[in-house]
Formats: sequence, C-alpha cells, structure tokens
Amino acid sequence: MPPRSFRVAIVGRPNVGKSTLFNRLAGRKLAIVDDTPGVTRDWREAPGRLGDLDFTVMDTAGFEDTRRGLEARMSRQSEAALERCDAALFLLDARAGVTPADKHFANWLRRTAVPVILVANKCEGGAGEAGRLDAFALGMGEPIAVSAEHGEGLSELYDALRALYPTPSNERAEDEETEEGADHPLMLAIVGRPNAGKSTLVNRLLGEERMLTGPEPGITRDAIATLWTWRGRPVRLIDTAGLRRKAKIVEKLESLSAADTLRAIRFAEVVVLVVDATHPFEKQDLALAHMVEEEGRALVIAVNKWDLVEDRNKAMKALREAVENSLTQIRGVAMVTCSALDGTNMDRLMDAVGDADQTWNRKISTADLNRWLEAVTGSHPPPISQGRAVRIRYMTQTKTRPPTFLLFVNKPADLPRPYLRYLVNQLREVFDLDGVPIRLQTKKGENPYAGKKRSKEEMRRLSRKHGKRR
Repeated sequence: MPPRSFRVAIVGRPNVGKSTLFNRLAGRKLAIVDDTPGVTRDWREAPGRLGDLDFTVMDTAGFEDTRRGLEARMSRQSEAALERCDAALFLLDARAGVTPADKHFANWLRRTAVPVILVANKCEGGAGEAGRLDAFALGMGEPIAVSAEHGEGLSELYDALRALYPTPSNERAEDEETEEGADHPLMLAIVGRPNAGKSTLVNRLLGEERMLTGPEPGITRDAIATLWTWRGRPVRLIDTAGLRRKAKIVEKLESLSAADTLRAIRFAEVVVLVVDATHPFEKQDLALAHMVEEEGRALVIAVNKWDLVEDRNKAMKALREAVENSLTQIRGVAMVTCSALDGTNMDRLMDAVGDADQTWNRKISTADLNRWLEAVTGSHPPPISQGRAVRIRYMTQTKTRPPTFLLFVNKPADLPRPYLRYLVNQLREVFDLDGVPIRLQTKKGENPYAGKKRSKEEMRRLSRKHGKRR
C-alpha cells in the first residue's frame, strides 16, 4: 500500500469549497461546511484516498491578505500547514472567477517550493467554465475542473496527484508495517466552555502553536484531531469547540460546532474537561461532565488558569465540594490544577489521563468478583421484597470501556436503585475504579430444570429420595 506520509494541503481564499473537498477526499464529513466565509480556522488533517492513492489530506483556513487580528492568525496557521505538505491543491471558485485575493494567493504560492495543482471548484454542469478559463491567467498551469460537492472531475485530479506521488520503496513499506503494528492511539478529547483555554492546553502539550488561540471566545469551530506521542504511546489529541448552554446556541454554525464536539466525546476514550479556575464549575461544566458519564468515557478535570487564583486553599476546597456533590455518578474523578499558558502540571495531567485509561480498561476476575459479592451481601444483604428475600446468586464482568458488570438475581425488578448504587460505590472502593463510569446490569438467574420434562425413572428416584427423608 502506498504511504500516507505523502501530505496534500488544500489551500485558497475563504468560501471556495476547501472543506467540502477535504470531506470528499477523506470519505467522511469531518469538517464543518457552511456558506459563511471563514468557517475553518485551524488546519486539520485526516487519511485521504483517491483511487489507489493513499495520503494525508489537510484542510486549511482561508488565506486573507491581512496582518492583524484573528484573520492574520488564521493565515499563519495555513502557512504552517503548507510548510508541512508535499503538494498543494490551490482551490478557486470557478463561478466567482479569479478575484484579487486569488491573484495575491497565487503570487505567494509561487514563492514556495511546494508543487501546486490549480483546481477550479464548483464546475458542475459547466457552470464555472468561464471562470476556469480565466484561471489560466494565473500562470500556474491548466486548471482542473471539479465539483467537490458532487464528486465530479476527480479522475483528472487523480492524474495530477499521481504525477507528484512518490513511488513506494521497500523502506516505506517496512515503515508502514511497523506503523500498522503499533499500539492503537489513545483517543483523548479536550472539552469545556468557550475561552476556558482548551486550544492553549493542546498547544502546550504538543509543544507548538498547532491550534489557533486568542482572547476572542469561540475561535475553535471544528473538532481538530492531531496525532501525538506521549512517553512512547501514540495519542490522538482532539481539540473541540467550546460548548455553551443549549438555550444560548442560536446560530446554525454554532449548532454544527456543538454537534462536532458531542461526536468527539462519543468517539473518545478519555475526556479532559477544562474548567476556568477563576469561574469554576458553572452549570455548563457540570452538564459536560454528565454527558461524558452518560457516554461511558473516562473523565479527567483540568482546572486551568490556576496561576490567576489568589486564595488557592479556599478555591481547592470549593472545587472538591462541587465535584463530590455534583458528580456522584463518577466519584473519585481526578482533578489536576494547571496553567496551559506557562505549562504548569502538564505531566501531572497526562499521568492522570494514563491512570484513567487504565482504570477504564480494567478487567476483574469472576472469582474475585464473587468473593467480594459474598462478603458485601453478607454484611449488607438486599432488602426483602413482598416478604421474600432478594438473592444475588452470581456476578461477572461482561465488558470493559467502561467496566460493565452483570448480576444474576432471583427477582431483578425488586432490587432497588439505592442498593445498586451501594454496590457501585463498594466496587469503586475495593477494586480501585475511581473516576470512570460503572455499568451494573441485572438478569434473572435461570433455573437449570426449567422447561425440562423429567423421565419416569427420574421421578421414581426423586420419590424414593424424599421418602427416605421422611
């Protein structure tokens, strides 16, 4: 298989269809697409495929001819992506024709050493033919007519990429075999309210300005995944858009960002909830924590901006009380104070993530579970229901991620929720399952003789047996 190390960046001014083409090449709707210009702000990458060509495709923010503000920082992110790629797809909106921004971008691309393929988008049905012909004036070769939305013109794009694509060598094949045999990367999502410092935290962990940051709330819109290595272990680090309360989400674009964040939580293994130490545990923070628990993910709380807190003892006491009172379903969740701006406690945070992942994957033997069950039900048996004892006969762990247990009970419907919560808390304490959701399911214990017809010989034997007892 050809190497994915070949990187293809999609560049161009805002709103020409870069994210649509990115989704088309990635084979999935990974990037948010909207008619609003400047939706993409951070560059993102994903495995791409076109015919038999495998590569890494990179979506970038729209390039702006500006030197100040958020747009300037977005342009610098696009420049950083271009420095990492092996080929660039320079995308134009053929229906709009060649604009001054396109000409400025073309002049800038000519000064780079990256091979450029000129692509005229939105050419479905021949609608953009005039604009495609205008693009010859840029002096960057023949523009390839495509429609990213409808998948037209991809065969011509394949031919252009094939000409730049490296021939796989034995060394590359060996590298790929090693990569395929490597450990599965830990899926780590960073979530929180807007302006809590999520992107700054991601940049600090990566050791580079990978994510766009600034004082403006809501800069991040897409969930951006970056492959990273921590102490030899691959980690897919996912930065997400800040999530506000549902009642405050009124714009379509913010709604799409919120859906992208929720999707990142569902696919994560460990979730780091970043809270602002100067305004900790507002209603939305707790709602996000409950969402992580409902999805069955391991949780770590990063209390960011700790360097701005004056009375730290008082603040820590308030934080612990809030966690104990509000997050009863995931008792013992790790809480790490840190400062993403100056890098304080980043190692402690990742140690807590590693511990949470191990707990989330923990498997307990059936023998240990049933010895524990005998002891715990002996000291505190289930309450009697309708004059009859409720008996838990057996217990086993059915799955990990999160730890899930099955109880075989003679009367499952009569086992009250408070008693199940008691069992969950005892499981946490004895088997060290702090900070992860625990699923406890019940099932009626089956009678081994149910539905079986006894033979006459078996009935006579049972009759003689009972007769001797009398």
